[in-house]
Amino acid sequence: MSLPTLCIRRPVMTTSLTLAIVLVGLIGYVFLPVAALPKVDFPTISVSTSLPGASPSTIAASIASPLEREFGAIAGVDSITSVSGLGIGRITVQFNLNRNIDAAAQDIQAAIASASRKLPAEMTTPPSYRKVNPSDTPVLLLTLKSDSLPLPVINEYVETNIGQRVSTLPGVAQVFTYGSQKYAVRVQVDPDLLAVRGIGLDEVQKALAAASSNTPVGSLSGPQRAATLQADTELTKASAYAPLIIAYRNGAPVRLGEVARIVDGVLNEKGANWFNGTRAMSVPVLRQADANTVEVANRIKALLPAFRADLPGAIDIAVRNDFSVAIQAAINDMQHTLILTVILVVLVIFLFVRRLSATIIPALALPVSIIGTFAAMYLAGFSLDNVSLMALTLRSVSWWTMRLSWSRTSSAMARPA
Repeated sequence: MSLPTLCIRRPVMTTSLTLAIVLVGLIGYVFLPVAALPKVDFPTISVSTSLPGASPSTIAASIASPLEREFGAIAGVDSITSVSGLGIGRITVQFNLNRNIDAAAQDIQAAIASASRKLPAEMTTPPSYRKVNPSDTPVLLLTLKSDSLPLPVINEYVETNIGQRVSTLPGVAQVFTYGSQKYAVRVQVDPDLLAVRGIGLDEVQKALAAASSNTPVGSLSGPQRAATLQADTELTKASAYAPLIIAYRNGAPVRLGEVARIVDGVLNEKGANWFNGTRAMSVPVLRQADANTVEVANRIKALLPAFRADLPGAIDIAVRNDFSVAIQAAINDMQHTLILTVILVVLVIFLFVRRLSATIIPALALPVSIIGTFAAMYLAGFSLDNVSLMALTLRSVSWWTMRLSWSRTSSAMARPA
């Protein structure tokens, strides 16, 4: 017995099966992630390196080249791209699509450990890596600015308050900072004054490293009690570095303030970010691959009142770009197009067949088949995006064409000779 015959002879079973397909399809539609385009995960890992004060050629020769040789020996590598700048470098390793990203990350970690012996000894910060997706775009872009507070203060609020809270939200993958202005003490040494006193830059560097260390002092213990020694040796302001002794010449100490200009500054003076002509900081937020773009953006925007309550009144926080608005508008437009297509298909069938009984079947079968597709999309890991909705629309049009062809053939066969 064929399936159409079984459905005709058992109308109760057919009705129950149709309602079940509709119910499962609606549940799948609710849980489908919303995005602009289908999810495409390229196994890509970005490796960041840092050597303050080094030129781009030094970064490329002494850091990027040894790492690239190690990365090239990893199986499944498709391309390696390296960018070297002043004191920083970035290497992007893209693998084949059939390569597992977690296993690739382990190979990258092993390659970094193998190349660590070939890296400069002055490189105190080891290379770091993270998994990235080149097709990802920020879901939301927050902007913070102030007319009275300095940018290092805003940077501290961004890192300690906004960045940590946003990164814990469901669906959020990474939180970045554009225009970062971390506080730092800048020591501008006068080479002529150093030459007069016979002091080298290495002595200044050692004195600064010893002054900014936070090493334990030790402990004292006795027969009845023990105590831990603690000394506040870490300097945090520029004024505290001026009396620092960097060397002894002719039996007299040479202090840092005598040979250098010490100012309160930022870690990187070459990076900046503007918003409407004003220096500001931007916080782009990336979503996880299987997360709903609209829901992630709504969760972040729901935290804005709490952020404004915690931040000082002089700091203004606003949404600079909300990519979920355009995505939601595009999805709504495609949904309206799909609904209109279904209505037009049913209307054309009715005008062609001119029988209400023959029109009811496609009028019910077409929406049920589309709704049931949502459940299959959820099980297959697809998302509700422009491409999938366009495919459903084209499917409806092709279904309408097949239905008209079948109706035309049936009419021709039923016509008497």
